[in-house]
Formats: sequence, structure tokens, C-alpha cells
Amino acid sequence: MSDTGLHTRIDFDGDADPKNGVVRWSAQKSIWWTGMLIGWLVGGTFWFSWSAVFVFLGVSAVTLCLGHSLGMHRKLIHEAYDCPLWLERVFVYLGTLVGLGGPFGMMVMHDMRDWAQRQPACHPFLAHQSGILRDFWWQLHCKLHLDHPPQYHVPKRIAQDRFYRFVEWSWMGQQLPLALLLFVLGGIGWVAWGICARVTISVFGHWLIGYFAHNDGHRDWHIRGASVQGYNVRGFGLLTFGECWHNNHHAFPSSARLGLRGQMDPGWWVLCGLQAIGLVTRLNQPNDLPDRPELETVNCGFDQKLPSDLALRPSDTSLSTR
Repeated sequence: MSDTGLHTRIDFDGDADPKNGVVRWSAQKSIWWTGMLIGWLVGGTFWFSWSAVFVFLGVSAVTLCLGHSLGMHRKLIHEAYDCPLWLERVFVYLGTLVGLGGPFGMMVMHDMRDWAQRQPACHPFLAHQSGILRDFWWQLHCKLHLDHPPQYHVPKRIAQDRFYRFVEWSWMGQQLPLALLLFVLGGIGWVAWGICARVTISVFGHWLIGYFAHNDGHRDWHIRGASVQGYNVRGFGLLTFGECWHNNHHAFPSSARLGLRGQMDPGWWVLCGLQAIGLVTRLNQPNDLPDRPELETVNCGFDQKLPSDLALRPSDTSLSTR
């Protein structure tokens, strides 16, 4: 079984084709993001206050770090650590509030991209390699319809969870309880910044970091046979809560630690804190993952050795065997 679980959700040996398909405008995606943008520009301007900006910053930090990074990405998709089910549900719910999608939708979107990028060639929509303006339009306003998509299976544990099924069905509507709370506490301005601005910038930022993380930047690792490589987007560790270290993530997808060699990874810091109080266990790091023969190092004029706490096992004679 793959260290990411991806092979259990998508059939890599089937007849699916990641290259051929049609990109079509998606009314749901386009109206959702554009509506949030308009709500922010109008409401955030006419009812501006610094308290609303601080609400935006605070709620964004909680939903992006605990929700998107720790809940959706590192836990639900990659199972990079263990925690009580109630905590997993809280994190995934916070991830839904980011505004990208529900738990099932996020898994499908993530896994389809990863599956395609590991193939010898894939559609530019899935590779983020069609030019920045076109990619912006495609990712925020369109959907790709492959001619021969792979079969996808949401894990039984998640697919049969009534809470996740409800959140998936109502993921857009889950902004409403928070919007009501913000309105009661701070009026329209808090809603405009705490909901509309936050969703607008979170969705846009997720796309923008993803675009650069698949096109240009620093690399220590190379996945042999993959049509798309990941890149580390330096300088954005704090802002992305560690999600910018995408070359590391491509190399060690089920590692709960994304930032290596002193790279800032606030998500990892939070997990270590939760482990210290007993809420999180089995924190995967690169050495805990199965060997990947296709993983090689890249000579970037940079020290390729992992720090001592991530050093390769003695049986490994070369970094290229990881």
C-alpha cells in the first residue's frame, strides 16, 4: 500500500487518462468566489473597521492552520498523525470553513491532482502549467472534465461518517452560523471581513501558492517518472503554516512535518504542542515512511543532508534510495 493511501483511493493500473479532457466554466465555483469578492469589496469598504480586519486575521489563522493544513491536508487526506475522532472532526470542520470545499470534495480534488502529476504526462489544468492568468481562470472559475477519469473511492471510514456526509452536503452553508455570530458581535463589517474577505483571500492564496509550488522555486528532491515536480516557495512558511514547502511534501507526502532544515512550519509546531498534551500521537516524519525508489535528490548547491533527527536509516547507502 502507498504511504499516502492514494493507491487505495485511485486505481493507478486502470485505463484512466490524465492528459485528455475539456475545461469548462463552473457556475458554482465562479459565482462562489466572485460573490465573496464583491461582498468583501462592498461590505468591507462601507463598514470598514480595524476590529473587522483583526477578526479576518484571527479567523483566517485558525481555519487555515487547524482546518486546512492540519485537518483536511495532513490528517484527512494523508493520515500523517493520529488523534481522537472528535478532534479530527473539529479540524475538518474548520477546514470546510476555509471555503474550498467539503471533506469529500477536498479529497477528490487533491487526489486527482496528485494522481495525474505522478504520471508521465497530464493535462495542464492538473499540472498548473498553462500560464498564470489562464491558470487563475481555470482553477477559480472552471472544472476539468477528463475524457477517461479514474475511479475514485472515498475511504469507508470517511464515506460512512454521518458528520462528514452532512458537512459535505452543506459545505457552503456552513459559513452561515459563523456569519450570524460575527454579525451579532460586530455587525456587517465583521461579516464582510470575517467571511467574504477571508474566503476570497484564502481561496485565491491557495491557488497562488499552488501555482508557484508547481512551477518554480527551490528543490531538494526529484520524483523520477513524474510529469510535475513540487517546489519549495521560500519566505512563505509562516503565512502558509508550512504548506509552502511543497517539494518536501512531494517527496514525503505522509509526513506530518513539511518544513525541514529549519524551514518554518507552524502547523508542525502546533502538532508537537498537541502531542505534548496527549491529544496527538504517531506524528509521521520522513524516516517513518516506506522507501520510495523513485525519489532522488537534486543538487541545488545546498546541503542535501537531513538534520540529525531526520537522518536516513543506516541501511540506506544513498539519499537517492529514499
